[in-house]
Amino acid sequence: MEKGFYHVPQAINEPIKGYAPGSAERAEVQAAYDKMWNETLNIPMVINGKRIETGKTMRVLPPHDHQHNVGSFHFGEAKHVHEAIQASLDAKEAWENMSWANRSAIFLKAADLVAGPYRARINAATMIQQSKTIFQAEIDSACELADFLRFNVQYATEIYAEQPYTHSHSGLWNRVDYRPLEGFTFAITPFNFTAIAGNLPTSMAMMGNTVVWKPSLSQLYSAHLLMEIFEEAGIPPGVINMIITDPQETADIVFGHPDFAGLHYTGSTTVFQNIWKTIGNNITKYRTYPRIVGETGGKDFVMVHRTAKVQQVVTALIRGAFEFQGQKCSAASRAYIPSNLWEAVKTGLVNTMAELNMGSPRDFENFITAVIHEGAFDKLAKYIDQAKADSNAEIIAGGNYDKSKGYFIEPTVIVAKDPKYVTMEEELFGPVLTIYVYPEDEYEETLKLVDETSPYALTGALFSEDRYALEVGERALRNAAGNFYINDKPTGAVVGQQPFGGARASGTNDKAGSKQNLYRWVSPRLIKETLLTPEHYGYPFLAKD
Repeated sequence: MEKGFYHVPQAINEPIKGYAPGSAERAEVQAAYDKMWNETLNIPMVINGKRIETGKTMRVLPPHDHQHNVGSFHFGEAKHVHEAIQASLDAKEAWENMSWANRSAIFLKAADLVAGPYRARINAATMIQQSKTIFQAEIDSACELADFLRFNVQYATEIYAEQPYTHSHSGLWNRVDYRPLEGFTFAITPFNFTAIAGNLPTSMAMMGNTVVWKPSLSQLYSAHLLMEIFEEAGIPPGVINMIITDPQETADIVFGHPDFAGLHYTGSTTVFQNIWKTIGNNITKYRTYPRIVGETGGKDFVMVHRTAKVQQVVTALIRGAFEFQGQKCSAASRAYIPSNLWEAVKTGLVNTMAELNMGSPRDFENFITAVIHEGAFDKLAKYIDQAKADSNAEIIAGGNYDKSKGYFIEPTVIVAKDPKYVTMEEELFGPVLTIYVYPEDEYEETLKLVDETSPYALTGALFSEDRYALEVGERALRNAAGNFYINDKPTGAVVGQQPFGGARASGTNDKAGSKQNLYRWVSPRLIKETLLTPEHYGYPFLAKD
């Protein structure tokens, strides 16, 4: 049973710093960036608290300057996966028996480290390897990560305090023991959010589980710093083990192990579906049914009613589609514009996009930087070239790309004559927005089109100044998005305000940054204690008249 319940202050969101010219935070992060840019970081695996260096290294090359080496990471083998699993299992008993208060203190300290002394470094690391502007790095690796840690402590406290009602004169006591899962848990994290990389393993660990964590190879620069923060905060050896190993080999070992108890995943839909199949095929091997939590892809929409305000729509499309080069699961990827607004929206988009600067995140005047790696660049360039060649598509802005120095894709807007054109349906994960112009009097028909076009259901936005139209749209698109925005862009979920996650092909909708997610990492045991135990089998109805 959890013991030692103490008051934890209500979590509040970490304030976002502005990084305006002349500000102290701007100078601090620029100094951190320059120092780290001119160093070469050695990135080992961390298993049972020990740094594991294999000598089989790969370089860390920033996407915006792929000839510049900022470090190397050590690639592991199958034995390291086995060692991480064993370290996790060995650490489990002591960790799950640690009081709720002492576990929570570790993560509260980690949050303060992220928001305080590590803030400039974690932001700079995210800027360097993930090519985020300072604003995108700030809202991600500093603010959202601190929010995840603090709010999850609050939610865990509330969960442990949720106990069944027992009447004081009932002669019994009912209570719940919120046990961690039986076995080890596995976290697979993506490149695009440092906060997700920090949240997935810590949310499981916070509830008493021990974790094998496999970060993306394209995020190891900041993942290494996260491990440093966790350890400075006091996470014991073996509780979170960071491995850098082959994906398929790792999957074969982890999902074939009888003590595998849970997966926390963010990444591609195809990979997640294959993992689910593997777990299903291995179901008879496991000690318990594993918990599977996944957030995958999206083909996120902006639906515009004929009463919407043009400049609001333009701003939402620019920010929603092109911030962080569209490399967000929530990024605006398809938009439906009514015919009466199209010419004004088109003019606004073209003029605004002409103002966007593209280049290194070190230059704070740049709104756009590079996509994550050459594979992403080549995929996006292929779609852009196809749109240039297709008669039923027209590029009205952007359409250029260059990978000679960095993987730069110019923000691009495609207008599709066919609402089922390929870039209206397939997830691109880059700065490419496709627009379909619909007849202004076919609003409800177009709502149905929005709902049926994509297998995903992650985020979506609806713009209108007509409250009746909003109600109709909100109802028609009820299952089309797990996070739904009215008169706002479909990105920017905030922990504690809009917990994030979608359904359909977008995942299990377990809402990262909420109590719903933390419930997945406990297995409740209900305990009934009878205080006045009966000593005779008889009931009143058996008495003789």
